[in-house]
Amino acid sequence: MTFFLQMLVTGIVIGSVYALVALGFVLIYKSSDAINFAQGEFLLVGTYVCLTLVSSYHIPFIPALIITLLFSAVLGLVIERIVLRPFIGEPVISLIMATIGLSSVLLGIVHIIWGHETKVFPSIFSETPVKLGSVVVAPVYLWSLAIVIVMLLLFTLFFKYSKMGIAMRATADDQQAAMSMGISVKVIFACAWAIAAIVSAVGGVLIGNINGVNSSLAFIGLKVLPVAILGGLDSIPGAIIGGVIIGVVESMTGGYLDPLVGGGLKEVMPFIILVLILMFKPYGLFGKKEIERV
Repeated sequence: MTFFLQMLVTGIVIGSVYALVALGFVLIYKSSDAINFAQGEFLLVGTYVCLTLVSSYHIPFIPALIITLLFSAVLGLVIERIVLRPFIGEPVISLIMATIGLSSVLLGIVHIIWGHETKVFPSIFSETPVKLGSVVVAPVYLWSLAIVIVMLLLFTLFFKYSKMGIAMRATADDQQAAMSMGISVKVIFACAWAIAAIVSAVGGVLIGNINGVNSSLAFIGLKVLPVAILGGLDSIPGAIIGGVIIGVVESMTGGYLDPLVGGGLKEVMPFIILVLILMFKPYGLFGKKEIERV
C-alpha cells in the first residue's frame, strides 16, 4: 500500500506539471486552431536560461525564475511576430509545419549554446524528506505541486476576470465576432504564444530540478500532447484533469509494469492512451464536438 501511495503522489506531481505545459497547447489551439510542436523546445530553452542564471551568474532562484519568465514571454512574442504571424489566414497545416521547423531550430540553438551533457540545478529546495503518513516525499515534489497549483489558479482567474483573459476567450469562441467588437486578434495570438512559452518554462524548471537538465526535456512537449488531447484540445479544465490522469498512469506503469517487461513501457504509455482516446473519444473528455453541415 505504501508503494502504491508513493507512486500515486509522484504521478500527481508530475501530472500537474504536464497539465501546466499542456495549458500552452490549449491556448494556442483555441486561438489559432493549430498545434504547437515547438512547445517542448520552449520548455527546454526556458529551463537552460534559468539554470544558467542560477549556476553561472549565481542569481537566487526566485529572481532567476522571474527573469526566465520575462525572457520566455519575450521569446514567445518575438517568435509569434516574426515566424508565425505571416501564416495568419493561411491553411492551418502551414502553421503546424512552421512550428515543426521552429522546434528543430530551437533545439539546434540549445545544442550549440549548452551542449548535450546533463546538467543539474544547485541545491535549491531542502533535501530532507517529508513524511506524509507512510509516504516519504522529497520537498522538491511538494514545492513543484504548490507552484503548479498557484500558477493554474492565477491563470484561471486571469481568463475569468481580466480584460485580456475575457478577450482571449471571446477570440477562441468566434474570431470574427471578436474582431467586430474591436478585439485585436493579432494581439490575442501574441499573448497566447507568450503564455505558452511562460508555462513551458515553469514546467521545464520544475522537472529540471527533479530529473536534471538535458536536451531530452524537449520530449516532454511531445509527451504532453496526449494530455491536451485527453482533456480536450480546447478545454483548460480538461488539460488539468488530463495531466493528472496521464501522470498517475505513467507513474503506476513505471512502478508495476516496467519491472515485468524490462522497462520502457512507462515512456510509451501516454501515446497508447492517445491512440485509444482518438479511437473512442476523439474530442477528449471535455472537448467540444464540432459538427459541420453540408
